[in-house]
Parts: sequence; C-alpha cells; structure tokens
Amino acid sequence: MPRLSQLATFLGILTLVLGSAHYYVYSRLVQHLGLVDGGRIMVAVVLAGLLLLSVAMMPLNRTLPREFASPLAWVVYTWMGSLLILVLVFAASDVLHLAINPLLHPDPQRRELLARWLGLGTLGVAGGLVGLSLWEGLRKVGVRPQAVTLKTLPSALSGLRIVQLTDLHIGSTIDGDWLRGVVAQTNALNPDIIAITGDLVDGSVDELHMHVAPLRDLRARHGVFFVTGNHEYFSGAPAWISYLGTLGVRVLRNERVTIYPGDSGHGIDIAGVDDFAGRRLPGHGPDFAKALGQRDSDRPLILLAHQPLAITEAAAHGVDLQLSGHTHGGQMWPWRYLVLLQQPYVAGLYQHPGSNTQIYVSTGTGYWGPPMRLGTTAEITDITLHAV
Repeated sequence: MPRLSQLATFLGILTLVLGSAHYYVYSRLVQHLGLVDGGRIMVAVVLAGLLLLSVAMMPLNRTLPREFASPLAWVVYTWMGSLLILVLVFAASDVLHLAINPLLHPDPQRRELLARWLGLGTLGVAGGLVGLSLWEGLRKVGVRPQAVTLKTLPSALSGLRIVQLTDLHIGSTIDGDWLRGVVAQTNALNPDIIAITGDLVDGSVDELHMHVAPLRDLRARHGVFFVTGNHEYFSGAPAWISYLGTLGVRVLRNERVTIYPGDSGHGIDIAGVDDFAGRRLPGHGPDFAKALGQRDSDRPLILLAHQPLAITEAAAHGVDLQLSGHTHGGQMWPWRYLVLLQQPYVAGLYQHPGSNTQIYVSTGTGYWGPPMRLGTTAEITDITLHAV
C-alpha cells in the first residue's frame, strides 16, 4: 500500500506539472496563431489527448508488450521533448515582449502587427529547435577521442585504449538494430578494453534479451566489462547480470581484476562497483572497500562506476581514473543545471580537487525518454591512456 500511495502522489504531481505546461502551450498557440472557435477546440483536444498519453505512459510502458509500447513511446517521448522546447521558447518570447513593449509604437494596429510577427517568429524558432534536437538525438553516434595522462602508468603501457559505452537504454525506442551499429563502430576502434558503465537497458530480460544479444559480438583484447546503473535496478538487475555473462560480458560487482597488456609484465587494475540504486536489493549496492581495498598501489587503478557521485570514495581509495555516465550531459538544455544539484560533474574530464584522481563523465551513447538532444551529443568514447 505505501508504494501505491507513493505512485498515486507522483502521478498527481506529474499531472499537475504537465497540465500546467500543456495549458501554457495552448494559450500561446492560440495567441500566436490567432485561433478562434474551431481552431481553439481542435488544439485543445489534441493537447488534452497528448497530456493523457503522457501521464499514462509510465504505467503502460511497464505493462504493455513491446510491440504496443514502442509506437506509443515514440509519440509520447517525442512530444515530451517538444513540449519542453515549446515552453522554453514561449517563455523567452514572453520575456522579450515584456521588455520591448514600452518601446513599441503607440498605434494599436502596429503593436498588434509586431506581436503577430513576434509570435510567428517564436513558432519558427521552436520548430527549428525541435527538428535540430531530433536530428541530434537520432543521428549516428559519433566517436569522441579522449587522451588521459596517468602519473602511475608505466611507459610500457602508454597507448592502452579503453572504449567506453554507457547509457545505451535499450528499450521501447532503442533496439537491437541500433545496438548492432554501435557494436560495429566499437569493434572498428580495435580497443584493448571495452567498459560499459551502466544503464544498458530499460526493460526485462524476457522482453529485451534479443535486442541486447548483439553485445556478444564485441571484441577487445583484454575483455568487455560492465557495471550496473540505476536503470538495471528498475529492470531486474540479477537476471541481467546472469544474462550478460552468457554474452561474454564480465560484470564487475564490487570487484577488481588485473590485466597484463603486452609482454612487459606491468599490470593495470580494472575495478567496478554496483550502482547506488542497488542498495534496495539484499546483497547489492556499492562496496568500495571490497572493490578497491588491499591492492598493489604501484599498479594504476581504473574504476567503473555509473554515477559520478562515486568520485568521493574513488579519491579516498587512490583511484587513478574513474569512468562514469548517468548524466547524459544533461541531454536537453537546461537539464544539465538540475543534474549538478545531484552530481558533482556532468560531462568531460576533470581532476578531482585535493587528490590525484581523475574522472571522465560520458554524455552517453544512447538517450533516455525523448529521442532528442539539445546542447549535447551522444558519444562512443575512445580513451587513450598516456604515461607522464
């Protein structure tokens, strides 16, 4: 019962927020397009239908078979991204209108004409941003080269390459065909190590196993490693952990392995921890002492942790480099500023203050929710390690 009560509260708040946004967009569309009578009714009906679908999408996405949930998800998630852009552009237009209103010509007809042109320009900007965001979200994922210098890396291991994939979100709008393309791009980079840092799926093994199966074709000289993200714990993490093992993917659950590239005898440690969301399950959740303790401090240590938030523990344990995802780089502006309220880093390479620990946060290989990106790009990260 408490969970049902929480769900009802969440859906109530969601309906209120989305309802307000839909009404705001309705009022501005009526104003900017000069709609009357039938036009107003048509826009109201369409927006009301989209509002109902948006609220119902969360429970329906978990209960409907994928063949039914997928078309619905494309409509709802694309609209949600478009709604965000419309609200932002309309709000900016309102502020601009308030700022210039005292400067306008006193003639009412001229003022009305200018307002009409401003409205049409606003709609044009909103439409352009929606189109740009869809193109950025759906285009082929780019490869981002990233050099990282590690003070502890032996010169014999300089040039070691790690390809990071993260936040692929295989689910209702991202499928196995898309993943096959990502696998081909990754293999073409000829990596030494492949690291998948969580949020691989949005759905159960029974529903998505065939769409995730292309991971068995990943090739790296020293292995393919995976750590859980929060979305695995929404999707049946124990079953996914077992299934990924059948695909040749090594799941690091609060553990560490040592890799010896080349013939030099020098090794490098790769560690991985469960996501913080795993604490809801017995035997799951991050255990940094187990993964990072009692090691040879002369060997470089790379930590795979889904959330950048793990950097505090990583630095305390002398990790050289942490690889994370989770943030999507904000995915759609201005969400990156909200991400900063929870995570210390959003995207890129950082040196954590007061330590020798560096962290690289990927903007993500896929997307979550809207198949759109505004102000960010998806990436397959090609990391090359260098000695000092």
